[in-house]
Amino acid sequence: MVALALDIGDVRVGIAVSDRSGRVAMPVKVLPATEVVHIARSFRQIVEDHEPDVLVCGRPQTMAGTDGPQAERVMATAREIGRALDLPVVFADERLSSREAKRILREKGLTERKMRGKVDMVAASLFLQAWLDAQDRKDEHGAE
Repeated sequence: MVALALDIGDVRVGIAVSDRSGRVAMPVKVLPATEVVHIARSFRQIVEDHEPDVLVCGRPQTMAGTDGPQAERVMATAREIGRALDLPVVFADERLSSREAKRILREKGLTERKMRGKVDMVAASLFLQAWLDAQDRKDEHGAE
């Protein structure tokens, strides 16, 4: 099962993908939000290259675990993208994923300026990995 993760923002969308086994998440690219929302050729090419079975979209929640102010907008956008691609959409908690992505990129020596185009795809890979790990635990315990 291949999962394609989207970290949907107002300006950019970070994209990550799992390997075919559904165990490892990898950052792919950051695209302008309009290209993803309108299923532009650049985004279609990524979808065609990876042939995902599911879209895993970040759900912006507050630290208390409730939907943040952006949640409804992001979830509505994610559902539209899923319908356009004829793919099921699931949501993953993205709390702290951007902060962790920045920490990882800082450790690799990137400046704030050089990070700008990478944070969203690294954040998408982080919440995708957490989602994949949770699916793996469900499978181990016989739950679907």
